[in-house]
Amino acid sequence: MGDLTQSLVIICSLLALLACGVWVSLALVACGLIGLALYTDAPAGIIFATKAWDASASWALTALPLFIWMGEILYRTRLAEDMFTGLGPWVRRLPGRLVHVNVLGCGIFAAVSGSSAATAATIGRISLPELKARGYDDGIAIGSLAGAGTLGLLIPPSIVMIVYGVAAQVSLIKLFIGGVLPGLMLMLLFSGYIGLWSLRHPDKVPPREPAVPLKAMLARLRLLAPVSLLIAGVIGSIYAGIATATEAATIGVIGALLIAAAGKSLTRASFIDSLMGAVRTSCMISFILLGAAYLTSAMSFTGLPANLAAWISSLGLSQFGLIAVLTLFFVLLGMFLDGISIVVLTAAVLMPAVQAAGIDPLWFGIYLILVVEMAQITPPVGFNLFVLQGITGRNLFELVRMAFPFFLLLVLATALITLFPGIVTLLPAAMQ
Repeated sequence: MGDLTQSLVIICSLLALLACGVWVSLALVACGLIGLALYTDAPAGIIFATKAWDASASWALTALPLFIWMGEILYRTRLAEDMFTGLGPWVRRLPGRLVHVNVLGCGIFAAVSGSSAATAATIGRISLPELKARGYDDGIAIGSLAGAGTLGLLIPPSIVMIVYGVAAQVSLIKLFIGGVLPGLMLMLLFSGYIGLWSLRHPDKVPPREPAVPLKAMLARLRLLAPVSLLIAGVIGSIYAGIATATEAATIGVIGALLIAAAGKSLTRASFIDSLMGAVRTSCMISFILLGAAYLTSAMSFTGLPANLAAWISSLGLSQFGLIAVLTLFFVLLGMFLDGISIVVLTAAVLMPAVQAAGIDPLWFGIYLILVVEMAQITPPVGFNLFVLQGITGRNLFELVRMAFPFFLLLVLATALITLFPGIVTLLPAAMQ
């Protein structure tokens, strides 16, 4: 009972600090200090120094700022506009036509950015004005972008994957490869829904545009060549076993700089802006990781991880039952925290219970990322919703309504990988 009381005090302190608007990293450190100061005789300062070193001295973590920098460089190029021009003629015959460019564009950009918010912002700035000008319904255009923007978390290289891999001690390469098939499956689900919606609402889709000659279509595809080569260089080098995740990130940065230089968007100002953007984001994530490691250490003194694992085990839930309970837990958590915070707060605490239930940590990582994707489009703290609000100026509740069908598709994708875990494990197993 004493352990439970101590854990509740720490958790309530954390929620109170977050509700007051304190930065997530500082709230985590403060709660760690509260736990150690009130309930133990352990030296809080020494433990902080030790955990700060442990959280930062990780070779796998060096891939994080590199992938973030790669995305920042490409964010300042014409990549999104070129994707719209290159993909447009190829989807004109599909029900929904150019709305599919949202899904395809987000999928492609996700493979070179690793960030959900960056994917939604970059593709949204190009596609939404274009779709509106051509007469497409705002609901399906904005909703599909909200959903497809979450692909930045699932399609490798994903920043959240790196964070989970470091926190849960799971191979980054296997996580990257494990996210490929679920990412493609999610793109098919999104495009399938767009097609069905368009067939049900033909009046909300503008007439088919004039055909583009095949020669011109092939010529426009050349616009996709740079990003295709970059994806092949990053993901292909990992899958072929040529490069580690960190080495692949280096390849990505060099490739992104070459693409920016070839497109004449690499200037002194854009280079510095991209570098500083990567520094800000990397520092934010690193501080959150540090705070989470410190809080996890403090919670271990209260016995929370062991008690939680024992409590979940005592429920006698099947694997499906456990996944159902955890899904509800993560969706509720996602209403108040961003994806990275959810991963670092829960990975270390839940892994003992997950492994005790016989769940593969690799599969659980992809499952967790899918659930975190739901958090990106759930109010009140849905980052993709905030991004789209900034682009469109729409009311938050309107955006929630537009994104809701795609939230349900994420739930369906989670159910599919639970029923058919081979969707996640097939490719990583083939690497062995």
